[in-house]
Amino acid sequence: MTGPAYDLGKLKLDRDPPSTVRRAFGRNLAFVVVALLVVAAIMLFARRGSAPSVQTIVAAPLEAGGRVAAGSVSVTANGYVVARTRASVSAKVPGRLQTLSVDEGSTVAKGDLIARLENADYQAAVAEAEASVSVAQAQVIEARAERDQMRRESERLRNLRATNPGLIAEQDVDAAESRAAQTEARTRSAEARVEAASASLRFARANLDNTYIRAPFAGTVLRKEAEVGEVVAPSVGGGLTRGAVVTLADLRTLEVEVDVNEAYIARIRHEQPARITLDAYPDTAFRGSVRQVVPTADRQRATVQVKVAILDRDPRILPEMGARVDFLEPAGAAAAEPVAGAARFRLPASAVREHEGRTVVWLVRAGRLEAREVNAGPVSGGFREVRSGLSGGELVLTGGVEAPETGMRVKVPTLAP
Repeated sequence: MTGPAYDLGKLKLDRDPPSTVRRAFGRNLAFVVVALLVVAAIMLFARRGSAPSVQTIVAAPLEAGGRVAAGSVSVTANGYVVARTRASVSAKVPGRLQTLSVDEGSTVAKGDLIARLENADYQAAVAEAEASVSVAQAQVIEARAERDQMRRESERLRNLRATNPGLIAEQDVDAAESRAAQTEARTRSAEARVEAASASLRFARANLDNTYIRAPFAGTVLRKEAEVGEVVAPSVGGGLTRGAVVTLADLRTLEVEVDVNEAYIARIRHEQPARITLDAYPDTAFRGSVRQVVPTADRQRATVQVKVAILDRDPRILPEMGARVDFLEPAGAAAAEPVAGAARFRLPASAVREHEGRTVVWLVRAGRLEAREVNAGPVSGGFREVRSGLSGGELVLTGGVEAPETGMRVKVPTLAP
């Protein structure tokens, strides 16, 4: 069988591409170049526009010519509002709370009734002691009557013996005098029993009075520590036993206790003016004055406690509120620690960082960061004192960049004063 015949001579490869292929390749190459240029332009624009916005502060010296500016802040410390007169009021005797006459926020005067314990047993003890006193007093009356009778009998026999010795024997007179002496002793014993019964009555009444819990001073109830029906005791014994009934404080004695770093304690003086800012009201400042510098230091934290009286009374100020105290310098005060040829600066603690083993601040110059090595003191109240390395007027980075680098481009939207 014979198949179809093919002319193999006519088969050949066309090695010259057609013009349409060349045009398509040129267009694709142009598209790729344009796309690369667009991507490069976008990346360049993004890089220029990706400069982070930062927070800054202008470095201003604390003193000029060795004198501190009037009203300037020399030290800042954080602490809490406390009441100088404060007590956890508890019962003097154990018992179950029967009534509670106050609530949180109640104001009481000294001696006002706060609560009462169940006291039926104490009332019974008082009644028993009163009865014992009555019995002892009756015994005294009987003893005194018998004593008086024996005295009269002894006196009568003595007189008869004196006038008629043969009528009354000497031993009868002696016996009468002995009986009189015995009744005198029994009378004194009965009177002593009256004193003992009276002392027992006073003790029973004191225990009964101890079931009435009264305010030790005028103040405001801050917190109720127990409720009606709970067992309270002078000291907590565990279980369901409560110690204090209420926590009472005199809000007229509010002050702020702060811990000042011992490196700055030499700048704190008695009655030094201060500015108090509460965390709850950061836009409001209250006048204060140093009342006491506690004469001991905390060796673990290297701090000294300072108590600052609040001069501006305000109902918004409550115990245990967080507070910041700025200790102010009076006009013309000398620099506490003058350093020859160097000005001191007070910067936020976030402005001073560790970089490559050095303590530095980052300056913003022409939109870029530059590290400046400084000598800084310890942190106090969120601030650090820079003792050397700055001359004044520098724009110092305080936030906005976690890991600053030399030459990093940044944006400063506003200049902090």
